[in-house]
Amino acid sequence: MTSQYQLSCGWNDCLPPRVPKEPLTGERAANVVVIGAGFTGIACAKRWQSLAPEDEIVVLEATTVGEGNPGRNSGFLLEIALAEDAESGRIAQLEASNRLTRAAMASIKEDVDRFGEQGILARSGTYRAAASPIGLAALERYETFLAAAGLSYRRLSATEMEQELGTRFYQAGLYSPDCYLAQPAAVIRALAKGLPSAVSLYEHSPVIKLDLQCGKWRVLTPHGVVTTDKVVLANNAFAAKLGFARGQLASVYTYAGLTPRLPESVLDILGTNQDWGLLPTHRLGSTLRRTSDDRLLIRSLHDYEQERPASSIRSELKSRLHSRFPQLEGVDFEYLWGGAVGFTLNGGLVWDELEPGLFASCGCNGGGTVKGTLLGSLIADKALGQPTPDVFALFGQASWMPPEPFRSVGFHLTSAWESWQGREER
Repeated sequence: MTSQYQLSCGWNDCLPPRVPKEPLTGERAANVVVIGAGFTGIACAKRWQSLAPEDEIVVLEATTVGEGNPGRNSGFLLEIALAEDAESGRIAQLEASNRLTRAAMASIKEDVDRFGEQGILARSGTYRAAASPIGLAALERYETFLAAAGLSYRRLSATEMEQELGTRFYQAGLYSPDCYLAQPAAVIRALAKGLPSAVSLYEHSPVIKLDLQCGKWRVLTPHGVVTTDKVVLANNAFAAKLGFARGQLASVYTYAGLTPRLPESVLDILGTNQDWGLLPTHRLGSTLRRTSDDRLLIRSLHDYEQERPASSIRSELKSRLHSRFPQLEGVDFEYLWGGAVGFTLNGGLVWDELEPGLFASCGCNGGGTVKGTLLGSLIADKALGQPTPDVFALFGQASWMPPEPFRSVGFHLTSAWESWQGREER
């Protein structure tokens, strides 16, 4: 299975070319094969090597580092888990998960500082914003949660939102400092560069089949095969395409547009904050970034299990960008791309030993950077018999999804209803 897309990753295209590792060819043996060189897979391989330094560790990446899903996200690295309710038991649970999440974020920052370029990761915080009554109600619930949890934030009026971000689209907003903003393709490149030399990384090596034979797993790619004791699925949405967790995991595609670097004449009317990120209060709303290199990004639109035609993405994203920034009517996108999110029905995880020797850490539901780093490290602990926290108590366990065609019908009906409810937030 290969995770190819119609359009190349804009974040990756902004960077200088990188020489990829050679693909897997021929046959070899290993103690563990990690499928996916993203945040989860890299963290798993790194942790595994620290616990079992004599083990042969192989990481297989379907495309190249930075071109796959880890480089296609919007670049929000949240230090804290978030919720919309302020129920005391829920807050206690989140405080426990936040301690782990902050430690994972610290490890990412340490590796980026060592192996990455300057300016690709900054603790800029994040905005949440509302443009309609339904959004304002969600914002109120979110503020209640932040206050009850003792987390830092500040509330902004419509006027303050315009002053800081240069848009009149939103009626109110909240700012939280507990978030890093990243050039995600550059960050995942840095993390891959920091892998221990004992870890064998192969790129352009999509896994096409997994077989269990005589107690060993055979991991097949187009040009090679690895025989191994253990396998870790760290390829999120694409694990189901290999035949695992299909009753729990689905792919939802979203799309991003990134403008060229904007001239000073335009930047002067885009508010006082020069490096910011905004998350919608409605889950079908649009995500926004203003980057440190003077671009704007918008991420929006949602499709189930299949990318929409590339020809329709540009016009729809432009419409949503210009509704927020009418002063940018003549500005187009330099880059467009899509990416798949590993979606579960209840927001819980696919995280466990699925079959003897086959482990999975998938279904991050759009939070696969910091949370993926944490869970990748913990799945290595579990596979090697180390103690782990109660992951399902902290993050939830993925529930069963109905089979097709009921699943896709349900998704489209729910999406249509939520899209109509949140139509002013899109």
